[in-house]
Amino acid sequence: MSESEHKQPTRQTSEGFVFVREVGGISEYTLVSNGLTVLVMENHTAPVATVMVTYRVGSRNEAVGYTGSTHILEHMMFKGSKNFNEENGKPFWKVIEGTGAELNGTTWYDRTNYYETVPVEHLEMAIAMEADRMRNVLLQKSDLDTEMTVVRNEYESNENDPSDALQKLIWSTAYQAHPYHHSTIGWKSDIENTNVERLRDFYDTFYWPNNATVTVLGDTNIEAALSLIKKYFGEHPSSPKPIPKMLVQEPKQEGQRRFIIRREASKTMVGVAHKTPPGIHEDTATLLVLVNILSAGKGSRFYRRFIDRGLATAVSIHSFPFHDNGLFEAYVTAAPGVKLENLEKLIIAEYKSIQSKGITAKELKRIKAQVRASMLYQRDGTYSVAGEINEAIAMGDWTMYTRLPEAIENVTVADVQRVAETYLVESQGTVGYFIPKNS
Repeated sequence: MSESEHKQPTRQTSEGFVFVREVGGISEYTLVSNGLTVLVMENHTAPVATVMVTYRVGSRNEAVGYTGSTHILEHMMFKGSKNFNEENGKPFWKVIEGTGAELNGTTWYDRTNYYETVPVEHLEMAIAMEADRMRNVLLQKSDLDTEMTVVRNEYESNENDPSDALQKLIWSTAYQAHPYHHSTIGWKSDIENTNVERLRDFYDTFYWPNNATVTVLGDTNIEAALSLIKKYFGEHPSSPKPIPKMLVQEPKQEGQRRFIIRREASKTMVGVAHKTPPGIHEDTATLLVLVNILSAGKGSRFYRRFIDRGLATAVSIHSFPFHDNGLFEAYVTAAPGVKLENLEKLIIAEYKSIQSKGITAKELKRIKAQVRASMLYQRDGTYSVAGEINEAIAMGDWTMYTRLPEAIENVTVADVQRVAETYLVESQGTVGYFIPKNS
């Protein structure tokens, strides 16, 4: 090898990093000093960049007594850190919004994420902010007292929405042992009894470089992004103790579960859910196709069965690919005078039709085109891409982001029928009715 070739910089030898792999234009590295995972993707279509930090902790990592801690901590992460706070005149919101940028954070079952989309000249500031609050968040009681009003309002808003209330009970009924039993916002008594000491313990358990992934996408180059990440995140050590693993497994369901909610409301709804495999399972793509066959557009099966016939005012179906077993959910809002028992029977009848007769090649072709277009829209822009990668990280493998489009293209008619036969079975089902008290 010549001297010039020896001097040629390569991604594999970026100082302080180990190159792991490159998939779909996204390069993965590990920061040697603390185990931080880093994903970088160059996108020079606009002079902006997105920084997203994904922590592998969510409500899945909570237990009875402190449910909602992850969500409350997410709120507190914006109240100030050592170098970015009200006292020194550099609070997060003021600093970022002064650049015309956007920032926020979200909590879900398997992860918590924080992000900034900034003009590229402010990329260093965004990285510095995220690195500072990774280990230097203030967590003051006065801030918690203020923020609890916001959290309580969010909780009450969810409780007053029939759709949210029904979904919450679907999950807590479908899961008996697994922490997916608890909604991400937590149970009311746990929220009201939250204290700074509990949040500090949670923060000091999970908020470490070796439990996080930093994703940088946009108008930068890989070496520049890695240099900034090393400069700021490299100041932190890895966790002094192993990150606790969530070891609870949901026992096998041995029969259908049912419940009824009666509250003051204007909606009458039925929800039917079935357990699905972990998100990185090969059937995830087929389940996504099945969701769209049933609910995507006016030509979908559920629209024709429920809306066109005047039996329902709204239908929705979701398949959540999570780290552990997820749920395939169908919700139908009844039209006036329509019984929920009849709507439930029609949902199951549609499932059985696919199980026994399958779908047509024409139907599958149409749905694939719709899914393809939807995915292109969802992956437009640095924030959108980072957000999709964030969900793949939560499942357990960020390359699900790059693999899913091809997996969907490879779904066959037989796959759809097989998946319906495998998962949409009564013994793995949970059914809930939401009935207004005044009806």
